[in-house]
Amino acid sequence: MIGGRRLQRESLGFDPNTPSVARLYDYLLGGKDHFPADRAAAEQILQVAPELRAAARAGRSFLGRAVRFLAGAGVGQFLDIGTGLPARGNVHELAPGARVVYVDRDPVVLVHARALLTGQGETTVVKGDLREPEALLKDPDVLRALDFDRPVALLLSSVMHYVEDGDGPEEIVATLRDALAPGSYLALSHGTSDARAEVVERATEVYRGADAPLTLRGRERIAGLFEGFELVDPGLVWLPEWRPEQADLIDFRDGPQSSLALCGIGRKD
Repeated sequence: MIGGRRLQRESLGFDPNTPSVARLYDYLLGGKDHFPADRAAAEQILQVAPELRAAARAGRSFLGRAVRFLAGAGVGQFLDIGTGLPARGNVHELAPGARVVYVDRDPVVLVHARALLTGQGETTVVKGDLREPEALLKDPDVLRALDFDRPVALLLSSVMHYVEDGDGPEEIVATLRDALAPGSYLALSHGTSDARAEVVERATEVYRGADAPLTLRGRERIAGLFEGFELVDPGLVWLPEWRPEQADLIDFRDGPQSSLALCGIGRKD
């Protein structure tokens, strides 16, 4: 049985001894789809940043508020890149009737997503890499699911900080933006180097050993990712500050900067 599990893991193309950003996030959210290496890496960061669990919850909560806002604005199509492991409050659950394309490159994420999300409403699960936006936009499954002549909500939730500067994060977002029709939206959250210095240093160090390094950016760089979009109120803010509900503020009595990430929603005119 042990040998069978090992062969299955190898066939999926992942190493359980290398921390995965998707499984780290799952652990921080209290999920069950992670391995000892993921838990060990997360605990290393939590030693200096105990607020990281609350920050992960805040990121998931922002995604939920963003999707509800976008659905309320009349958007009926969502492109969720770097979707991560399925959790409570998936996009198709928050925007009933919408067409949703979930994209990830992690083989474990894809297995879970295809098992749990495919066939749930108008959902499609696609293997794709954010760093290759042209290929993603040409993917036949994406083109079948989404009509790019109509508004699409592009969701980049807690994923752009896994794109290194050498991969051209601004160019990636611009390529995706240019494919969107007027009236489309970008919802983005991004870990920031404006957080506590010791948190930034430790998190960056730990993620060097994961399947994707961490590149935290300052407010100006993150704001630049919204070029070509007009930010809706309240603009680019800390995670719990974006149109919060009462529960979103409970974990951050030391201030919203404890959420460690900035977020915003922009509209393409």
